[in-house]
Amino acid sequence: MLRSVAVILEEPVAPFELAVLCEVFGIDRTEDGVPSFDFRVCAADPTRVLATKTGMGVVATHSLDAARDADLVAVPGGSVNGPSRPEVLEILREAVDRGARVLSVCSGAFWLAEAGLLDGRDCATHWKYANLLATRFPRARVDLDALYVDDGPVLTSAGTAAGIDACLYLVGQELGTDVANRIARRMVVSPHRAGGQRQFVESPMPAEPSDGLQGLLDWLLEHLDEEHSIPSLAARVTMSERTFARRFSQEVGTTPHKWLTAQRVLRARRLLETTTLDVEGIARACGFATAALLRTHFQREVGLAPLQYRRTFAGHGARSPSGQPPWKASSEQSIVLSTDVLAAH
Repeated sequence: MLRSVAVILEEPVAPFELAVLCEVFGIDRTEDGVPSFDFRVCAADPTRVLATKTGMGVVATHSLDAARDADLVAVPGGSVNGPSRPEVLEILREAVDRGARVLSVCSGAFWLAEAGLLDGRDCATHWKYANLLATRFPRARVDLDALYVDDGPVLTSAGTAAGIDACLYLVGQELGTDVANRIARRMVVSPHRAGGQRQFVESPMPAEPSDGLQGLLDWLLEHLDEEHSIPSLAARVTMSERTFARRFSQEVGTTPHKWLTAQRVLRARRLLETTTLDVEGIARACGFATAALLRTHFQREVGLAPLQYRRTFAGHGARSPSGQPPWKASSEQSIVLSTDVLAAH
């Protein structure tokens, strides 16, 4: 049974991630039928003001020893270099050994990895840090898509609001979905969100593509709605097809087909967010042969269907395109992607 929760802080404290834990576990909601938690905010020196990422200061209420018998030990993160005190790593390992749960929010996953608790386990962190976590701790199985991952006694979550998802999930597991729903209702949040964090990740072209293909990449971004094949692209840069395919993979880091698909999906995301074009029109504007093909690639890349994505992310300023924008949305000018040719490469 989840009764006591200890949060461990080290500088620089991530205030939002700390606030998530305080909001779910630190507020007395007994009048709503929610059991009270013995909530402890712990630091090596509870008399010292700790710096945060936003410039304000926070003070812990307990020493680190107060975390040694908690049912849940949580780390809100703050630094991707993990905790600086070996005592913190020891407390995290001991928590798992004695059958307690450990929870990380955002970059707090690096603390758990430093303690060896992610070795051989599935885990999540903010998409911005996912590759760094996987590189630094190759035995951790980092899931880029997940909002949170429950693997035995270890629960890790992606950035910011995903910490709320993880906390409510844990409450539901330990105390029942009714309790989790009561907390969510008071917080005015959904007790469960659909989709993963891929829906929040932009996948632009590499930051520093090679000068040799920079001109081609720039041109392709202006002509995504047109048909492209390995022969036509190779001819444009006066290379043989084999040389072009090899150079593209070496310099851009993926195949022409995968790069074009990713850029088309990225454009579709922006059009769904900012225009009122229907899915058929967006498919044409992005170079997909049909709306069905757009839906297939969009679901695979983003983790949501196009219309579900629009409902989540479209702003009130969404508009119908007019004039002659760079993506040329008119059906007369849209030419579909020759996927069969590019897929072979």
